[in-house]
Amino acid sequence: MPQLPDSGFNRVAFFYDALARLVYGHTLQQAQLALLPFVPRQARVLVIGGGTGWLLEQLLQTGKRLDILYLDAAPAMLQRARQKYEKYRNPHTCHVTFRLGTEQSILPQEQFDVLITPFLLDLFPPQRLHQLMYKLASALAPGGQWLFADFWPVQQPPPWWQRLLIKGMYTFFGLMSDVQARQLPDYRAHFTALGLEQKYSQTFYGGMVQTKAFGRVEEFGS
Repeated sequence: MPQLPDSGFNRVAFFYDALARLVYGHTLQQAQLALLPFVPRQARVLVIGGGTGWLLEQLLQTGKRLDILYLDAAPAMLQRARQKYEKYRNPHTCHVTFRLGTEQSILPQEQFDVLITPFLLDLFPPQRLHQLMYKLASALAPGGQWLFADFWPVQQPPPWWQRLLIKGMYTFFGLMSDVQARQLPDYRAHFTALGLEQKYSQTFYGGMVQTKAFGRVEEFGS
């Protein structure tokens, strides 16, 4: 069977979470938890690139009434997320659909109140990232929010230890998961080009990781 696009993380699914905790402790989880207050009480939510399902469990625990599309390109990641969901025994008010694929698997008529991209956008070189973000933005409903958590150093240029970690990540995942990017994107330029403006920001891990909420510029103040 040919490898699906963007499915390279299939090869690291069984140890990805452990590796992230080894390097960053609970920082990546804390950055994602900071997004949850921005999810409305009732909403249609897209989680793309959510990996093994940790964030999905957190959404189930909110008590909110959510219709969640969980989209991932790596079959092993999606399988682990589905298994977490099937083993989840606490009462919740969410409906979850699992779908294997990339952003191209989003149907033309699908619209979401919330887009969540947890540590996803750093994986792609500029042209591919533009295509991905344009597709996601077109699926964002009026008044919707794009919730972002990723490596985005506050200090520019980043301090030496951040540059070393970033280079190590791209080298490792380039070899193991066919990640094509070689440096962090200019996220701000991409969001601005899509007419999206930051309305919340929080930093983690010495300013190397940022959590942000974006909305459409023309909708602010309305």
